[in-house]
Amino acid sequence: MRLYREFTSQQEIDREYDATAAVPESAAIIERWQCQSARVREQLPCRLGLRYGPTRAEYLDFFPAGPGAPLHLFFHGGYWRRFSARDFSFLAEPLVRAGVAVAIVNYALCPAVRIDEIVRQARAAIAWAFTRAPDLGCDRDRLTLSGHSAGGHLVAMAAITDWPSDYDLPADCIKAVLAVSGLFDLSPFPWSYLQPSLQLDLAQVVRNSPILQVPESGPPILAAVGARESAEFRRQSRDFVAAWRARGLAAELLEIDGTNHFTVLDAALGPDGAFLARSIRLAREPGRALGPACEAAAADPDRSAPRG
Repeated sequence: MRLYREFTSQQEIDREYDATAAVPESAAIIERWQCQSARVREQLPCRLGLRYGPTRAEYLDFFPAGPGAPLHLFFHGGYWRRFSARDFSFLAEPLVRAGVAVAIVNYALCPAVRIDEIVRQARAAIAWAFTRAPDLGCDRDRLTLSGHSAGGHLVAMAAITDWPSDYDLPADCIKAVLAVSGLFDLSPFPWSYLQPSLQLDLAQVVRNSPILQVPESGPPILAAVGARESAEFRRQSRDFVAAWRARGLAAELLEIDGTNHFTVLDAALGPDGAFLARSIRLAREPGRALGPACEAAAADPDRSAPRG
């Protein structure tokens, strides 16, 4: 019996989606992130623990970049059940140095809450940031998002949000989205090792799979994925970009050579990453973040994806 696509067993699905098991050095990479993050919080001006919601988990850490700076929100990964904003402070440094203010968003984790609640918190954080941007010294008309893995899912869910109806915000309050190794179809996860933590049912899968809810209008999306990631991770990004383009929306896929599920984050937003300049452009000039390749893709959804 098929569980998901061509997969007939949990073992097959886990082989594709257990990113930690696929990268033996992942623990060392995560430890490096945490050490760098502690250093960044010591060295950069920051306002830690700004509350965007009523629960203890609903906070963000803000790193200013001067009056009128663009504002960029980052959502961490960890399969909705691991890590906190403090593990990813290191991502603020290169953007702040380039004049982009950064907020690293924290949220509650499964199994204490369901993914429905995490998505609600992510949207609440964005609404709070847009509303409070002037008080933070930021230009809210240049608000952009990025997220890694489960965070890539959250920023995609933000991109499909009906902001005027649900939050009384402008439809284009988000100017551009960078999803790194994102998860856009949650259908495999009820059959995976993650299910005891996630407790997904079919209704939750449908509500929280952005590929099933592509809107008629939405921000430009740049989906980056490591060329050494599993076939399923690469397919998820490829299919989501294709679905976004099929609606006539701007989207671009970048496979970053030589990177896995963890090192792709360094390549996308890290201080030495070749992708950093593009990320900064996304934050500084969101209307031009994706460039000619994306405009061509909107006209031709079958256009092959460029590589990073």
